[in-house]
Amino acid sequence: MEIEFWHWWVAALVFVVVEALAPGTFFLWLGMAAAVVGLLVLGLPWLSWQIQMFAFAVLALAAVLGSRAYVKRHPMETTDPTLNRRSAQYVGRLLILESPIVNGRGRAFVGDTLWSVEGPDMPAGGTVRVIGTDGMILRVEPARHLTETVTEP
Repeated sequence: MEIEFWHWWVAALVFVVVEALAPGTFFLWLGMAAAVVGLLVLGLPWLSWQIQMFAFAVLALAAVLGSRAYVKRHPMETTDPTLNRRSAQYVGRLLILESPIVNGRGRAFVGDTLWSVEGPDMPAGGTVRVIGTDGMILRVEPARHLTETVTEP
């Protein structure tokens, strides 16, 4: 059995459907490579299956690596850069300590959720400002001005 151009187009369609079901832009590039090989085989029907597979492998690899390099050089701009980084959303916010910070660790409420905080030792009820994050731990410092007030979302 020979591999004909329409086999590659069916493969391209399958890759695009898989991309639609599991988005991540990886299968999209495989689908494009398969479609290009289909066009190549349509124009050059005498190509052996080994050359077709080699062309697909080269095109798929080039497409995936090229797209990754492009995305790295041109990151997507977003209106909410902390959307999937919940703890980063709280940087700059003022919180009241629920439990004292002892040996650098304590807890504070953010809305209705209790978060672990790290910072200088302070008593419970003290006001702190979130200055950074370490995973799901909020790094805090004492609030500097008495005029600052804690705000809830």
